[in-house]
Amino acid sequence: MSDVEWAVVRDAMPVPAWLEGRGGQPEGYCHRQLVDAVRYLVAGGIAWRAVPADFPAWDRVYAFFRRWRDKGLVVEFHDRLRDRVREAAGRDPEPTAGIIDAQSVKGAASVPAATRGFDGGKKVNGRKRHIAVDTLGLLLTVLVTAASVTDGDAGGTLLARLRQRHWRISLVWADGGYTGRLVDLARDVLNIALTVVKRSDDATGFVVLPKRWLVERTFAWLMRSRRLARDYETRTDTSEAMIRWSMSVVMSRRLARRAR
Repeated sequence: MSDVEWAVVRDAMPVPAWLEGRGGQPEGYCHRQLVDAVRYLVAGGIAWRAVPADFPAWDRVYAFFRRWRDKGLVVEFHDRLRDRVREAAGRDPEPTAGIIDAQSVKGAASVPAATRGFDGGKKVNGRKRHIAVDTLGLLLTVLVTAASVTDGDAGGTLLARLRQRHWRISLVWADGGYTGRLVDLARDVLNIALTVVKRSDDATGFVVLPKRWLVERTFAWLMRSRRLARDYETRTDTSEAMIRWSMSVVMSRRLARRAR
């Protein structure tokens, strides 16, 4: 990270417990080095043991990543950056509308059978990433499941997570895979108007669909990170953390460009 970007990242980082008198001890390494190492791993798609010697020891980097994952710190860090990007764009930090979609990716040999499956539509053996984004394409929440889980089945859990974290959400756009009982569930239980944006029967070739292109662009941003080219993670919450780290890079760079 440049000094400008590190200033953005440092201001958004959660306060360590030991600084607030809640126990624990200070890190043995500079936080900038640890954050840089995790970002390097996500961007380059390398294994943990392949972290270059210029960074702290790989096991210390992994311990930092694991602690942030397990204690929810990566979620807090990501959401702080998102709120600042929305404010910089002249938006309220709390969104009122979103778009949901899913992406199937191949699973590496490290993905256990319990959390992997086969997506018959996409012909992919691995996992599926279900995400919700705001109208700027920024990530609101993510759910990783086996690829065999349908969009409709995972949509209920995804929308429940979305409602839990973003109480002002009242409108969500989705594709045809989310039709059926999910629309009623969203309206009656979660108080969300789920609007399905369908492709016209007369359309031929590639067509940009209203609102749906926003979430597709977010998937394109994520796929710039080589670690996300396929799913290498044993645990689904690790996959979700990797996605948030990838999006944090997108947002911190955007804020750093504005700060120059």
